[in-house]
Amino acid sequence: MDSLFDLTGKVAVVTGGSRGLGLQMVRAFAERGADIVVASRKIAACEEVAQEVRGLGRRAIALSVNASHWADMDRLVAATCDTFGRIDILVNNAGMGPATPSHEMSEELFDKVTAVNFKGPYRLASLAAHRMAQGEGGSIINVSSSASLLPVRNTTVYSGAKAALNAMTVSLAHEYAPKVRVNAILPGPFLTDISKAWTEEMRSRARNALGRPGRAEEIVSTALYLASPASSFTTGALLRCDGGMI
Repeated sequence: MDSLFDLTGKVAVVTGGSRGLGLQMVRAFAERGADIVVASRKIAACEEVAQEVRGLGRRAIALSVNASHWADMDRLVAATCDTFGRIDILVNNAGMGPATPSHEMSEELFDKVTAVNFKGPYRLASLAAHRMAQGEGGSIINVSSSASLLPVRNTTVYSGAKAALNAMTVSLAHEYAPKVRVNAILPGPFLTDISKAWTEEMRSRARNALGRPGRAEEIVSTALYLASPASSFTTGALLRCDGGMI
């Protein structure tokens, strides 16, 4: 059954790939044969993950990029294609979600949150989809949030940016079909680096059907499904991975 998730010879780009959910996806893709581009702001962290990928017998490069910068997204696509010749899988995983009362939101922070969660991913996905459509096709996975559908207090800008990412997912799925599939994962609370700042109650309980946050490795099967031929008839989908948030 695991042959459905065979990524041998594929080239995967993962933003925010040096930690958290992105790191879990990088490891899962590499273990199933993909070459990896690890992209994040801190080059040392990216290079450490790239070394781990090389230890699995796969090729990997580390790139320092800011996911909110239009030009950095151009550079990321160019560097990937210069090195590997193509992009088969893109995971738009980089994001940020400060909990800020709306009346305290500064224009600078508003612009930063929307740029990281929508502007940068839009540019990267658009460029990658165009390249994929000219070649063998591919799969784009946008990492959104359950907050895009179930917003809570103090997340107005973040929830709005992720909702825009959802709309982008569906639109690009139609624009670059049939060779390119574009889907989104909508995670709920996960025990990643960010959760270290949570209270003990937040780390042990959640307002979802399963009553707990997700473990970082629990994102893997969803990501593999969307990245691989197992989801060959799935595009424009917003797939919740949140334990049944309510």
